[in-house]
Amino acid sequence: MAKISLTDFVDVVSKSGTPKATKVAQIKNRPEYGPAQDFYKIFRDGIIELHKRDDEKSELKSILLKTTDEKRLAHYPGMVKGYSKWWGKRTLSWFTPATSTYSNSGIDVSVNPELGINIDGLNYIVKMYMKSEKLTKPRAELITELMEKTLRPLIKNNARIGILDVKNSKIFEHTPGKKPLKPMIDAELAYIASLWPSL
Repeated sequence: MAKISLTDFVDVVSKSGTPKATKVAQIKNRPEYGPAQDFYKIFRDGIIELHKRDDEKSELKSILLKTTDEKRLAHYPGMVKGYSKWWGKRTLSWFTPATSTYSNSGIDVSVNPELGINIDGLNYIVKMYMKSEKLTKPRAELITELMEKTLRPLIKNNARIGILDVKNSKIFEHTPGKKPLKPMIDAELAYIASLWPSL
């Protein structure tokens, strides 16, 4: 059974046509994971550690001091600015988010939201979307539905589930809808599964 991350799923869902197939090929054929190749790791870990330490929002800029890589330094300031804007004047505190796996069509999706954040008394479990391209509402709905189906049985409180478009300071929360989203999620995984053997 093939295993992909929730980030991989986000990347595939965010594409259409030939780029979608290309993304599946990239996921299958990439080298084994190494921290040095993880473009967003420094930012992601920096955000998590900042919240675990209960630091002030002003400490977000310290993430930029953790890398000298030119490509990261071209991209990270926009993420710091976007995250800071989303944070605003609210009080944020950390808790460890639930993680799990969703399986369909021979594909395992590791559902691993980065953030468990209490915002002014309300718990949020949040996946961070850190790409430059805006995350559209229809794609965000698929992702939050997948998170909802997988994580809700593990959550003991009424935590809200969402995906945060970091650069654009916009969170998409899961809201129960009338659209049959699970079949659409499974269709995306069936698409990945159909390509996987030939790549």
